[in-house]
Amino acid sequence: MNILVVDDEPTARDVVRAYLEKEGYRVFTTDSGVEALLYFRNEVLDFVILDLMLPDVSGEDICREIRKTSMIPIIMLTAKSEETDRLIGLDLGADDYLIKPFSPRELVARIRTILRRVKPLSIQKELFYEPGLTIIPEEHRVFCHKEEVVLTKQELTLLLLMAENPGIVFTRAKMLDRAFDMAFEGDERTVDVHIKNLRRKIEPEPRKPIYIETVYGVGYRFRKLDS
Repeated sequence: MNILVVDDEPTARDVVRAYLEKEGYRVFTTDSGVEALLYFRNEVLDFVILDLMLPDVSGEDICREIRKTSMIPIIMLTAKSEETDRLIGLDLGADDYLIKPFSPRELVARIRTILRRVKPLSIQKELFYEPGLTIIPEEHRVFCHKEEVVLTKQELTLLLLMAENPGIVFTRAKMLDRAFDMAFEGDERTVDVHIKNLRRKIEPEPRKPIYIETVYGVGYRFRKLDS
Protein backbone atom coordinates (compact mmCIF):
# COMPACT_ATOMS: atom_id res chain seq x y z
CA MET A 1 0.00 0.00 0.00
CA ASN A 2 1.60 3.29 -1.15
CA ILE A 3 0.77 6.50 0.72
CA LEU A 4 1.90 10.00 -0.26
CA VAL A 5 2.29 12.53 2.58
CA VAL A 6 2.36 16.18 1.47
CA ASP A 7 3.25 18.63 4.25
CA ASP A 8 5.67 21.56 4.50
CA GLU A 9 6.40 20.92 8.20
CA PRO A 10 9.37 18.51 8.50
CA THR A 11 8.43 17.35 12.00
CA ALA A 12 4.87 16.59 10.98
CA ARG A 13 6.07 14.65 7.92
CA ASP A 14 8.54 12.61 9.94
CA VAL A 15 6.03 11.72 12.65
CA VAL A 16 3.32 10.73 10.17
CA ARG A 17 5.79 8.72 8.12
CA ALA A 18 7.04 6.85 11.21
CA TYR A 19 3.51 5.91 12.28
CA LEU A 20 2.48 4.81 8.79
CA GLU A 21 5.61 2.75 8.20
CA LYS A 22 5.06 1.07 11.57
CA GLU A 23 1.66 0.01 10.23
CA GLY A 24 3.31 -1.54 7.19
CA TYR A 25 2.57 1.15 4.61
CA ARG A 26 5.09 2.30 2.02
CA VAL A 27 5.40 6.09 2.38
CA PHE A 28 6.48 8.88 0.04
CA THR A 29 6.88 12.40 1.44
CA THR A 30 7.27 15.89 0.01
CA ASP A 31 6.85 19.51 1.08
CA SER A 32 6.05 20.69 -2.45
CA GLY A 33 2.75 20.77 -4.28
CA VAL A 34 4.56 20.49 -7.61
CA GLU A 35 6.40 17.37 -6.44
CA ALA A 36 3.16 15.97 -5.06
CA LEU A 37 1.59 16.11 -8.51
CA LEU A 38 4.69 14.47 -10.00
CA TYR A 39 4.38 11.65 -7.48
CA PHE A 40 0.71 11.27 -8.36
CA ARG A 41 1.52 11.02 -12.08
CA ASN A 42 4.57 8.79 -11.81
CA GLU A 43 3.91 6.49 -8.85
CA VAL A 44 1.24 3.87 -8.20
CA LEU A 45 -0.40 5.49 -5.16
CA ASP A 46 -3.22 4.21 -2.94
CA PHE A 47 -3.74 7.14 -0.58
CA VAL A 48 -2.83 10.84 -0.26
CA ILE A 49 -2.46 12.82 2.97
CA LEU A 50 -2.50 16.45 1.90
CA ASP A 51 -1.71 19.65 3.79
CA LEU A 52 -3.67 22.66 2.53
CA MET A 53 -1.00 25.26 3.34
CA LEU A 54 1.91 24.60 0.97
CA PRO A 55 4.54 27.07 -0.28
CA ASP A 56 3.98 26.64 -4.01
CA VAL A 57 0.66 25.00 -4.97
CA SER A 58 -2.30 25.03 -2.58
CA GLY A 59 -3.74 21.80 -1.26
CA GLU A 60 -7.09 22.74 -2.77
CA ASP A 61 -5.53 22.99 -6.24
CA ILE A 62 -3.72 19.67 -5.80
CA CYS A 63 -6.94 17.97 -4.72
CA ARG A 64 -8.79 19.50 -7.64
CA GLU A 65 -6.12 18.26 -10.07
CA ILE A 66 -6.12 14.74 -8.65
CA ARG A 67 -9.89 14.51 -8.81
CA LYS A 68 -9.82 15.19 -12.55
CA THR A 69 -8.56 11.67 -13.16
CA SER A 70 -8.65 9.69 -9.91
CA MET A 71 -10.82 8.81 -6.92
CA ILE A 72 -7.82 7.86 -4.79
CA PRO A 73 -8.63 8.49 -1.09
CA ILE A 74 -7.47 11.88 0.24
CA ILE A 75 -7.26 13.15 3.82
CA MET A 76 -6.66 16.89 4.11
CA LEU A 77 -4.58 18.40 6.93
CA THR A 78 -4.84 22.04 7.92
CA ALA A 79 -4.33 24.54 10.71
CA LYS A 80 -7.58 26.21 9.64
CA SER A 81 -10.45 25.35 11.93
CA GLU A 82 -13.28 27.31 10.33
CA GLU A 83 -16.19 25.22 9.09
CA THR A 84 -16.12 26.92 5.69
CA ASP A 85 -12.53 25.79 5.12
CA ARG A 86 -13.40 22.20 5.97
CA LEU A 87 -16.42 22.27 3.68
CA ILE A 88 -14.36 23.61 0.78
CA GLY A 89 -11.95 20.69 1.08
CA LEU A 90 -14.73 18.15 1.26
CA ASP A 91 -16.54 19.76 -1.67
CA LEU A 92 -13.38 19.38 -3.75
CA GLY A 93 -13.50 15.64 -3.16
CA ALA A 94 -11.45 15.02 -0.01
CA ASP A 95 -12.58 11.96 1.92
CA ASP A 96 -11.78 13.36 5.36
CA TYR A 97 -10.35 16.39 7.13
CA LEU A 98 -8.01 16.68 10.15
CA ILE A 99 -7.17 19.90 11.99
CA LYS A 100 -3.61 20.46 13.24
CA PRO A 101 -2.36 19.55 15.72
CA PHE A 102 -3.75 16.05 15.44
CA SER A 103 -3.00 12.62 16.85
CA PRO A 104 -1.05 10.35 14.47
CA ARG A 105 -3.02 7.45 15.90
CA GLU A 106 -6.25 9.16 14.91
CA LEU A 107 -4.85 9.69 11.41
CA VAL A 108 -4.04 5.98 11.11
CA ALA A 109 -7.52 5.09 12.38
CA ARG A 110 -9.15 7.37 9.82
CA ILE A 111 -7.06 5.88 7.03
CA ARG A 112 -8.23 2.40 8.02
CA THR A 113 -11.84 3.55 8.12
CA ILE A 114 -11.63 5.09 4.65
CA LEU A 115 -9.91 2.03 3.19
CA ARG A 116 -12.62 -0.24 4.59
CA ARG A 117 -15.22 1.97 2.93
CA VAL A 118 -13.56 2.21 -0.48
CA LYS A 119 -12.17 -1.34 -0.60
CA PRO A 120 -15.00 -2.78 -2.73
CA LEU A 121 -14.34 -0.10 -5.36
CA SER A 122 -10.58 0.10 -5.53
CA ILE A 123 -8.36 -1.74 -3.09
CA GLN A 124 -9.55 -5.19 -4.11
CA LYS A 125 -8.51 -4.44 -7.68
CA GLU A 126 -4.86 -4.10 -6.70
CA LEU A 127 -2.35 -6.49 -5.24
CA PHE A 128 0.92 -5.01 -4.01
CA TYR A 129 4.07 -6.98 -3.32
CA GLU A 130 7.36 -5.78 -1.92
CA PRO A 131 9.90 -5.15 -3.12
CA GLY A 132 8.66 -3.33 -6.17
CA LEU A 133 5.95 -5.44 -7.82
CA THR A 134 2.43 -4.09 -8.29
CA ILE A 135 -0.34 -6.03 -10.00
CA ILE A 136 -3.68 -4.47 -10.98
CA PRO A 137 -5.75 -7.47 -12.15
CA GLU A 138 -8.87 -5.70 -13.43
CA GLU A 139 -6.76 -3.36 -15.56
CA HIS A 140 -4.44 -6.17 -16.72
CA ARG A 141 -1.44 -4.05 -15.71
CA VAL A 142 1.77 -4.97 -13.92
CA PHE A 143 4.43 -2.57 -12.63
CA CYS A 144 7.94 -3.55 -11.66
CA HIS A 145 9.83 -0.87 -9.72
CA LYS A 146 7.48 1.81 -11.09
CA GLU A 147 7.94 0.71 -14.72
CA GLU A 148 5.00 -0.92 -16.48
CA VAL A 149 5.70 -4.44 -17.71
CA VAL A 150 3.98 -5.86 -20.78
CA LEU A 151 2.87 -9.47 -20.31
CA THR A 152 1.16 -11.88 -22.65
CA LYS A 153 -2.30 -13.16 -21.73
CA GLN A 154 -0.84 -16.50 -20.62
CA GLU A 155 1.91 -14.84 -18.58
CA LEU A 156 -0.56 -12.57 -16.81
CA THR A 157 -2.93 -15.46 -16.11
CA LEU A 158 -0.14 -17.53 -14.59
CA LEU A 159 1.14 -14.61 -12.53
CA LEU A 160 -2.32 -13.86 -11.14
CA LEU A 161 -2.97 -17.53 -10.37
CA MET A 162 0.16 -17.67 -8.22
CA ALA A 163 0.09 -14.14 -6.77
CA GLU A 164 -3.50 -14.45 -5.57
CA ASN A 165 -2.57 -17.72 -3.82
CA PRO A 166 0.85 -17.06 -2.26
CA GLY A 167 2.55 -20.12 -0.84
CA ILE A 168 0.32 -22.54 -2.75
CA VAL A 169 2.17 -24.91 -5.07
CA PHE A 170 0.69 -25.32 -8.57
CA THR A 171 1.58 -28.22 -10.82
CA ARG A 172 2.52 -27.55 -14.40
CA ALA A 173 -0.63 -29.31 -15.61
CA LYS A 174 -2.85 -27.11 -13.43
CA MET A 175 -1.09 -23.96 -14.57
CA LEU A 176 -1.44 -24.87 -18.22
CA ASP A 177 -5.14 -25.62 -17.79
CA ARG A 178 -5.64 -22.14 -16.36
CA ALA A 179 -3.38 -20.32 -18.83
CA PHE A 180 -4.95 -21.81 -21.95
CA ASP A 181 -8.54 -22.11 -20.65
CA MET A 182 -8.61 -25.80 -21.52
CA ALA A 183 -6.87 -29.08 -20.80
CA PHE A 184 -3.41 -29.08 -22.34
CA GLU A 185 -2.43 -32.28 -24.10
CA GLY A 186 1.11 -31.35 -25.08
CA ASP A 187 4.38 -31.16 -23.14
CA GLU A 188 3.81 -29.78 -19.65
CA ARG A 189 7.30 -28.30 -19.77
CA THR A 190 5.79 -25.57 -21.92
CA VAL A 191 4.93 -23.87 -18.64
CA ASP A 192 8.65 -23.59 -17.88
CA VAL A 193 9.02 -21.33 -20.90
CA HIS A 194 6.28 -19.02 -19.61
CA ILE A 195 7.81 -18.93 -16.14
CA LYS A 196 11.22 -18.17 -17.61
CA ASN A 197 9.73 -15.26 -19.57
CA LEU A 198 7.83 -14.04 -16.51
CA ARG A 199 10.96 -14.05 -14.40
CA ARG A 200 12.86 -12.20 -17.09
CA LYS A 201 10.21 -9.46 -17.02
CA ILE A 202 9.46 -9.09 -13.30
CA GLU A 203 12.38 -10.47 -11.32
CA PRO A 204 15.30 -8.13 -10.45
CA GLU A 205 17.61 -11.13 -10.97
CA PRO A 206 15.84 -13.85 -13.01
CA ARG A 207 18.44 -16.47 -12.01
CA LYS A 208 17.76 -15.70 -8.34
CA PRO A 209 13.97 -15.20 -8.30
CA ILE A 210 12.34 -13.53 -5.29
CA TYR A 211 8.71 -13.79 -6.45
CA ILE A 212 8.22 -17.05 -8.34
CA GLU A 213 9.76 -20.03 -6.57
CA THR A 214 10.44 -23.42 -8.13
CA VAL A 215 9.22 -26.46 -6.19
CA TYR A 216 11.38 -29.13 -7.75
CA GLY A 217 9.53 -32.14 -9.06
CA VAL A 218 6.13 -30.45 -8.58
CA GLY A 219 5.73 -26.97 -10.07
CA TYR A 220 5.81 -23.35 -8.94
CA ARG A 221 4.49 -21.05 -6.24
CA PHE A 222 4.46 -17.35 -5.42
CA ARG A 223 6.53 -16.46 -2.36
CA LYS A 224 4.67 -15.44 0.76
CA LEU A 225 5.62 -11.95 1.91
CA ASP A 226 6.75 -13.16 5.33
CA SER A 227 8.85 -15.98 3.98
